[in-house]
Amino acid sequence: QVQLVESGGGLVQAGGSLRLSCAASGRTSSSLSMAWFRQAPGKERAFVAAINWSGDNTYYGDSVKGRFTISRANVKNAVYLHMNSLKPEDTAVYYCAAHRLDTVSFQAILYDYWGQGTQVTVSS
Repeated sequence: QVQLVESGGGLVQAGGSLRLSCAASGRTSSSLSMAWFRQAPGKERAFVAAINWSGDNTYYGDSVKGRFTISRANVKNAVYLHMNSLKPEDTAVYYCAAHRLDTVSFQAILYDYWGQGTQVTVSS
């Protein structure tokens, strides 16, 4: 099993920045591709960004391209989401997810492990 714990959420003004972190523990010896999803009130969970095990392949949702950057530090079993130029519509609970295939994917169904989420609120 793999446990994922997110941190770094909070309240920020529009135009500001935040960095989310996700720490993986448990059976992390195998390759894990990681991703961030988000869910706003009353909306379905949406893909944000993904990164493969080696970190040389990333994929972003259209709404965050150019503003968000996903990165990872395998030594620390961690993945990060650097969020810049935040907008009120970025307000959501952000979830970290992982799967054992060495690919990037926007499909939530492919992810085997999920964190509990961290709230990001962007005020206008």
